[in-house]
Amino acid sequence: DGYRNTNQVSDDYRYQDGNYGAPNDGYYRGGDEPAQEEDAQSDVTEGHDEDDEVYEGEYQGIPHPDDIKEKQKKRAPAVDDEYRDRADLMAERMEDEEQLAHQYENIIEECGHGRFQWTLFFVLGLALMADGVEVFVVGFVLPSAEKDMCLSSSNKGMLGLIVYLGMMVGAVLLGGLADKLGRKQCLIISLAINAAFAFLSSFVQGYGFFLFCRLISGLGIGGTLPIVFAYFSEFLSREKRGEHLSWLCMFWMIGGIYASAMAWSIIPHYGWGFSMGTKYHFHSWRVFVLVCALPCIASLVALKFMPESPRFLLEIGKHDEAWMILKQVHDTNMRAKGEPERVFTVSYIKTPKQVDEFIEIQSSTGTWYQRWLVRITTTLKQVWDNVLYCLTAQYRMNTLMLAVVWFTMALSYYGLIVWFPDMIRYLQDEAYESRVKIFDEEEVSHFTFNFTLENQIHRNGEYRNDKFIGMKFKEVRFEDSLFEDCYFEDVRSSETFFENCTIISTVFYNTDLYEHKFINCRLINSTFMKEKEGCHIDFEEDNDFLIYLVSFLGSLSVLPGNIISALLMDKIGRIKMIGGSMLISAVCCFFLFFGNSESAMIGWQCLFCGASIAAWNALDVITVELYPTDKRATAFGILNGLCKFGAILGNSIFSSFVGITKVVPILLASSALVGGGLLALRLPETREQVLM
Repeated sequence: DGYRNTNQVSDDYRYQDGNYGAPNDGYYRGGDEPAQEEDAQSDVTEGHDEDDEVYEGEYQGIPHPDDIKEKQKKRAPAVDDEYRDRADLMAERMEDEEQLAHQYENIIEECGHGRFQWTLFFVLGLALMADGVEVFVVGFVLPSAEKDMCLSSSNKGMLGLIVYLGMMVGAVLLGGLADKLGRKQCLIISLAINAAFAFLSSFVQGYGFFLFCRLISGLGIGGTLPIVFAYFSEFLSREKRGEHLSWLCMFWMIGGIYASAMAWSIIPHYGWGFSMGTKYHFHSWRVFVLVCALPCIASLVALKFMPESPRFLLEIGKHDEAWMILKQVHDTNMRAKGEPERVFTVSYIKTPKQVDEFIEIQSSTGTWYQRWLVRITTTLKQVWDNVLYCLTAQYRMNTLMLAVVWFTMALSYYGLIVWFPDMIRYLQDEAYESRVKIFDEEEVSHFTFNFTLENQIHRNGEYRNDKFIGMKFKEVRFEDSLFEDCYFEDVRSSETFFENCTIISTVFYNTDLYEHKFINCRLINSTFMKEKEGCHIDFEEDNDFLIYLVSFLGSLSVLPGNIISALLMDKIGRIKMIGGSMLISAVCCFFLFFGNSESAMIGWQCLFCGASIAAWNALDVITVELYPTDKRATAFGILNGLCKFGAILGNSIFSSFVGITKVVPILLASSALVGGGLLALRLPETREQVLM
């Protein structure tokens, strides 16, 4: 110990004499200086192991000139922080944060961009991919789930919106917590919640429990978007930030492609599952839900091997942990470049003044739940203070303008991507109805029907002593017809009804022809025996393939826009990218007036998605750069939560006009895009600024 103290004193003297080689007023020594002598390098980072052997490259807490100044200040009478005005403390913290921002930028440049960032890129990309998958899951499983769980139209609508509701709450809550608990920790919590409840939702049978699981699953995945972008941006230098955050956005597109491909290859195979008795059924769409949880699980596992954001650690005063992580980034990249001998030259990093008030309860104070309750309420209060901080005078205007741009973009984009498939289904239904076959006054007796009847209308017919055995009715209507002494056995039906019919001495055995399918009918001496229980998926929809293809092409069409935005983000700037993309997307909306066929609608959808993706990418980048580190995830979460609220409104409004008119959805989407795009041009440009 005495030997170590002697070294410590000698180090102090080396600092004071100016022989150490560090600037007298700075905190950072960049890699532009001449190469040091071997002995000098050892002086920078030397330490001693148990055998008193000198080794290099380990952080030993070497004192900095600022540390010596701090010691001298402590010897002199000073006013404790608790007696200082809070405004003074905040002013000192702001000054520290500005110094840290520029020093941190220099440190990241010294660490370089290499293997570490690319590894983190793919790990966080899987998390972003899980977010993209979550948006598509419910839309793909609804046609099957509605039959499997006997869903009404209102239930289907609620199931489609509940995911966005969960994502809205999750974005605000988990984004806020990420600024207090850490990026990595909150991202792990977010992904774990999503994976657990997505997995559980594939097994539950009841509608209520399934709805609850998808709500909590959406809450979990809602936190990934604000955390992922805040997390990754803090490992990127200013020159790389716009481009590589845009490349990261491609994983959302990959998530959509993955969901579409899996739905296409799994859901139509209804037999891919099992049943346990008559009550529990695990059909192919449940297998699809399980498969969609795989990107989330993969990201969750990989994230365990990644470090916390050093920028966040510096904000909360954890200097040594941040230094070790930055050294890890530096060494990983240097080894990958074939330069393992390069030494990390940073010995001290500025940490901002800590002014937060934390309440720590000793283990002997109160009960365990009281201690946890205080900790939770304190953390939530700090999150709420961060939310309010985004509306202070310094950030109010930027926050309000960004909120309008996010909302208008979400209203038009999410509204249209739901409206496109609904319009295609409507066009398909119109074409299907135009091919209906009508039979008038037919008389059939002593005949056995054992084949499928589809898309037919039978009027004023008479059926005597006929048998309907092991057959299917699909889109069949019997109007003003007579059934006498007939026998129905093992009959399944879809959209089949009997209107104003007379049914005499007829037996229905093991069928799903329930009471509501007989409209204003007279049943005389007829018997219903052993009706089919529950709901059944009776027919594979012929248009399922086209719906999956539409979603697949819509996701794939954003690839050119992603590439262009990534290459031009740092060249033309974020503001021009947002404004230009939104205005071009508005023009694309007007071409939808000419979409009178399925192929035309698919083409205009691809054009719209490809044009709008650049605005989404630029919005993600500028939102990260406009706010300081301790408010970044909170602000992103608020704006992304507002985005999900716009998605809920867009889905509800646009879908209500399907089959009625195209004018309202097209004008609403285009006007929202024009207004948002023009407002975005008034936002400040951020491509030249460092992360505060």
